[in-house]
Amino acid sequence: MDNMPRRKIFLKSLGAAWLVVATEFATRECVRELVELKLMNSLRAVLATFLVLLPQAVVSGTEPVLRDSEGGIVRGDLKTKSLALAFTGDEQGESTAPILDVLKQRKLRASLFVTGNFLRQPALRPLLKRALAEGHYVGPHSDRHLLYAAWEDRGKSLVTRDAFTSDLRQNICDLHAIGALRGNGPIYFIPPYEQFNREQVAWARELGVTLINFTPGSGSNRDYAPEGDAHFVTSQRIYDDILTYEQRDPHGLNGFILLLHLGSGRKDPFHPRLGPLCDELTKRGYTFLRVDELLPMPTPQTPK
Repeated sequence: MDNMPRRKIFLKSLGAAWLVVATEFATRECVRELVELKLMNSLRAVLATFLVLLPQAVVSGTEPVLRDSEGGIVRGDLKTKSLALAFTGDEQGESTAPILDVLKQRKLRASLFVTGNFLRQPALRPLLKRALAEGHYVGPHSDRHLLYAAWEDRGKSLVTRDAFTSDLRQNICDLHAIGALRGNGPIYFIPPYEQFNREQVAWARELGVTLINFTPGSGSNRDYAPEGDAHFVTSQRIYDDILTYEQRDPHGLNGFILLLHLGSGRKDPFHPRLGPLCDELTKRGYTFLRVDELLPMPTPQTPK
């Protein structure tokens, strides 16, 4: 029997992830050796190579989480059909009340991350107290919504450690004042602009805070862009793209941190589609959790 059909069958059996590894071998003319080895030895060889090539940024020790290249947690356990709705808010919050209404009607719990700019607005502050009363997680998004890292060079920090620490501590203090982050539970933090680097991850950890970010791929975060913005897309497009991505990703939305915004100034806000989105994902078998339920308890740190 010609080796070519056997080779195709072998490669197909590896699945999408191992195909990359097999291709690496192919470029080195090693496929013939793999096919001729006994099955167990072949699998061991492939597995060993796969582990070497697996990006360290994706795996966090034995934690069932995914991290991005800068060390921020961006996804929970891929084996669990659960996701977390995460809403961020800065100066605008016109969608907050409708969002809370949708969640209450469906008895769902979510996570809200807000800045000091949001907290200081008399019309919005009571909505955060309502969110807490209805069982949602309310966490920090920075005090003044600073840009931590340059867009053109993510590794370049635009804030000092002292400025970062002072700003985040103020945000957490103000959240404590409304009853948030009580007890000994973990403090999760989504950075402003969802832009950060390894320095901010480390600085947050020193404060006993775990930096997280949205799971990339679905495009849900585009609801921040108002009409006229170069990144504007309709709410229907965002809705469709989320559900399309759910079908395309081999893991669906398992462990997903799905980011949306509490306000944007859009004439076409996303919140009218939030209910239908939750209903559809529920039909597809998903459970909605708070981020502190979706993600494992972080390793304890001594706040400084």
